[in-house]
Amino acid sequence: MRFLFYFLLQLIVAIYHRRSEGINDEPALLACVAAIHTLMIYTRMAVVVDHAHGFRPLARLPRCRLQSYSHFDPTMLEFTHNITHPSNLTPNFHRSYSTPCLSLATKAKEEFESPNPRIEIISGRKAPMVHALVAEVAIALASGVKPKPVSSGLGGAYYLQSRKGNTIAVVKPADEEPLAFNNPKGFAGRMLGQPGMKRSIRVGETGLRELAAYLLDHDGFAGVPPSALVKICHVTFNINNSTSTSTSSPPFKITSIQRYVEHETDAGDLGPSGFSISSVHRIGILDIRLLNLDRHAGNMLVKNFHGSYAAGMAELIPIDHGFCLPESLDDPYFEWLHWPQSSMPFSETEAEYISNLDPFKDAELLRTELPLIRECSVRVFILCTIFLKRATCAGLSLADIGQMMTREFIGGEENWSILENICMNAKAKLEAELTTNTSNEVKDDEMFAFDENLNTNDDVSMHPASVKPQKTMKYSAIDARLARLVQECDIKEGGCGPNPMILRSVSFAGHNNNHENGVCVSFEEIKEDEWLLFLECFEELLPEAFEEKKSTSLFKQRLGSSCEF
Repeated sequence: MRFLFYFLLQLIVAIYHRRSEGINDEPALLACVAAIHTLMIYTRMAVVVDHAHGFRPLARLPRCRLQSYSHFDPTMLEFTHNITHPSNLTPNFHRSYSTPCLSLATKAKEEFESPNPRIEIISGRKAPMVHALVAEVAIALASGVKPKPVSSGLGGAYYLQSRKGNTIAVVKPADEEPLAFNNPKGFAGRMLGQPGMKRSIRVGETGLRELAAYLLDHDGFAGVPPSALVKICHVTFNINNSTSTSTSSPPFKITSIQRYVEHETDAGDLGPSGFSISSVHRIGILDIRLLNLDRHAGNMLVKNFHGSYAAGMAELIPIDHGFCLPESLDDPYFEWLHWPQSSMPFSETEAEYISNLDPFKDAELLRTELPLIRECSVRVFILCTIFLKRATCAGLSLADIGQMMTREFIGGEENWSILENICMNAKAKLEAELTTNTSNEVKDDEMFAFDENLNTNDDVSMHPASVKPQKTMKYSAIDARLARLVQECDIKEGGCGPNPMILRSVSFAGHNNNHENGVCVSFEEIKEDEWLLFLECFEELLPEAFEEKKSTSLFKQRLGSSCEF
């Protein structure tokens, strides 16, 4: 009976793959579900299948006590701040009973007491190929497969394997990230929501960004593996018990999950000449859009290598996107920046893809699917996508764009990137426009007040006391509205940016005037209408910056312009 159970589950997974190809096998799917329901009345095995797959309720069948995928409640906006104990999250997960064999035990107590492993989708249920991934993981957990810790990296990560021993997924619990309190590799000490290894990305929020990268990689353009944010119950993960005498694991953990990608090696083991131009460009386009702070050679997997180093044949698969979408402009790291492929012009296909990107539509996708990602991160994404689109139209290469976003070290000091300086100039331009508009409004008010005074006083000289003194223009309120564009970071924790300055000249190159450290460019406190005005000022400054970049590039020797790949 157990063999038949797994056979039917494997059949359901196969049917999902066929449905993704446009083949409708719903009668066979319903037959499998009904058969599994009958078996599970007697076997009590925990496997999850979501009603969002398209199942129809089977009439008059008793409900089996199975965990369903959860509907994520957007009110969990601050779950990272109070996840010190898993039970804090329980009331915020809504259950679905719309499919008879996918119902949930009616009491939360039963959920925690049941020893059966379970998995639920929190975010990402609408993403393609996520349901098939989670179904395979559910089968593996039901068959008793245990997560296998990954030795590499600074955070807690686990491989999940099928019954046949094939690795199918990588799981990264939120409370085991670098610096999180349950980190298994000695990098613990902070609570979720505090500044992480990158000050602009908080502890416990890298999993959200893994899913964001997958959602924003439209049509699999860069090849980001399927990802989701899930809740896994009654599966053994790491728990640091330094302050507790209990050795039992919590009933569940919030984790990110990614499809495991079969590969020969990573980019760190090979020279860049073996990689295809298309792979480098597509990964670079994604990194620019997301402002990836950690694109190193180890998180670009190599496929189609087969042990033979043929120039330009190996394909790259990007993984590990937890350090993208920072809350403020930060210093990115692009491994591909000095590869010869990045200096090659974009192809027509790549240029068309960039042209069709809609930063505001994608921003709305993030707000809808991932409400836990803060608005300041969404605004950084909008800004970087606009920058990419305008730079591509101006004829800049991937290397040119990456260099304009990367900070430079001059004389032992870190200087702001050209992009950061453009934003500071846009801020100054916006403040000047707001000041001018406010000044004009004050003058209009004074003019109308003076006219009214003339009408009511025939002889002004005879009534000097009736004339109101001229108003004094105050700029403090105007400055306060945009003061948070340059956000002061916590000096005790260390600064998040280099020495800045507001440029008054036409040059957008990085400068250092020995201003106070600990300042970063953030867009958190800008009001919506002022944010749109800021973007207008930002775009007005881009053509001049692009022309300056192209002129300086003429004096630099370009790698790869005559190379064959």
